[in-house]
Amino acid sequence: MSISSSIIDPPVGSAPSSGGLYTPEQRQRRDASRWTLVQGILAPLQFVVMLGSAALIFYSLRTGAAVFWADASVVLKTFLLLTIMVTGSLWEYDVFGKYLFAHAFFWEDVVSMGVIVLHLAYMAALVGGLGTTEQRLVLALVAYAAYGVNAVQFLMKLRRARLDARRAEAA
Repeated sequence: MSISSSIIDPPVGSAPSSGGLYTPEQRQRRDASRWTLVQGILAPLQFVVMLGSAALIFYSLRTGAAVFWADASVVLKTFLLLTIMVTGSLWEYDVFGKYLFAHAFFWEDVVSMGVIVLHLAYMAALVGGLGTTEQRLVLALVAYAAYGVNAVQFLMKLRRARLDARRAEAA
């Protein structure tokens, strides 16, 4: 097995045979992990910060004012993103035994990597003085759009987990 296939192809037996998101053991580990609660707090917090930040960015783009606050809000959003990524990796390890790219969350993790790259590109532009203010703020909006796609992925996964749990209870 090559290194790339071990990253891309989930190990045999890592996916539930029932077609559900979690095996019963993974569900128990998920419920027991302290990172489940942390993720449950950080995810909505990050979303709220993103909404406020996007409003500041649009205001700054329209008026040229409050650029400092728009930048500060993106820095806060980036900090929360990186925090949720680290704690999410710890959660994924607790539940699936892999820090990233576990079978059940493979594509969410792939998109998360793109979201992180876009946020870090913004930070590089801010710190390095690269591009114009408008270009930098538009880059932040692009990063937020990618984050929105990622958030929808996770919401769909959460919904699937809840449906799986109902099916398991009914069985």
